[in-house]
Amino acid sequence: MPSLERFVIEQSRPGERLDVFLRQRYPAMSRSAILRLMEQGCIRVNGRRVKPTHTPRAGELVEVEWPEPVAATLQPVFMPLDILYEDEWLLVLNKPPGLVVHPAAGHETHTLVHALLHHCAGRLSGVGGVCRPGIVHRLDKDTSGVMVVAKTDAAHLGLARQFARRQVNKVYHALVCGWLQQDHGEIHAAIARHPSHRKCMTVSEERGRLAHTSFRVLERLPEATLVEAELHTGRTHQIRVHFQHIGHPVVGDRTYGARANRRLSERLGFDPPRQMLHASRLSLVHPISGELMSWDAPWPGDLDDLVRLLRARAGAAAGSFRTSV
Repeated sequence: MPSLERFVIEQSRPGERLDVFLRQRYPAMSRSAILRLMEQGCIRVNGRRVKPTHTPRAGELVEVEWPEPVAATLQPVFMPLDILYEDEWLLVLNKPPGLVVHPAAGHETHTLVHALLHHCAGRLSGVGGVCRPGIVHRLDKDTSGVMVVAKTDAAHLGLARQFARRQVNKVYHALVCGWLQQDHGEIHAAIARHPSHRKCMTVSEERGRLAHTSFRVLERLPEATLVEAELHTGRTHQIRVHFQHIGHPVVGDRTYGARANRRLSERLGFDPPRQMLHASRLSLVHPISGELMSWDAPWPGDLDDLVRLLRARAGAAAGSFRTSV
């Protein structure tokens, strides 16, 4: 059965469109999906259908009718999943590198969504739409680590609100090119879509949206630095763009740091197969029980092997960092 959500707009948004306002409230939803719901009459203001250009005003009652999921059009596929936690409302897993999260052009089959449909027997939230059942947030194909998936609409909406309000703690481990001189730091640099390469992002104070990443150095290695980064905002490719911006792109990132990575490969004699970025920890409030929960995802083998190799070159004791986290 479809589910209905109601809320009252607390503050007028002069100069802002309703579809943009809803996109900020429901970050798991694409703008095209919101527009589609509006066209279908599933989004109403004070009981009436409105245009996407409607200006949100304080006191207006917004109703969002989430349609019943039709994800059965995607074929479930058995794929082994590294599950860190699961209950009747949500599932937390350690995504391996190389796995696409949801179907898209060029990746229509064998995505994480296909595996989830098999594991959960189709019992996933429908808020994300036909192609993204259960998906509240994403990791890039070649980024590994902890992800949370919603199995019910109530869980999905509760998680989406936490992500939108920046109440989710997201910690990453990354290997970046060169030696970072600072032991810790803050990166404040607005991020926007690249003007000519539409699949890429770039730093732009004029066109971009606020983005904030903090970091601390865990270990300095030959030609690279191991860092722990915390996301305070959730922009597309944020960590990759921010570390490129300060001159230390992520090791193996051919999109944001090809030149630095070519130099690194020449000096070290090997070419990492992907960006060495791993979502290591996720902390949030359970959307149903209200319990504060946290999960840590072990490193994948390629990142572990590369760090060990660099330590061996530096004469450091193997595994010293792994035993301390």
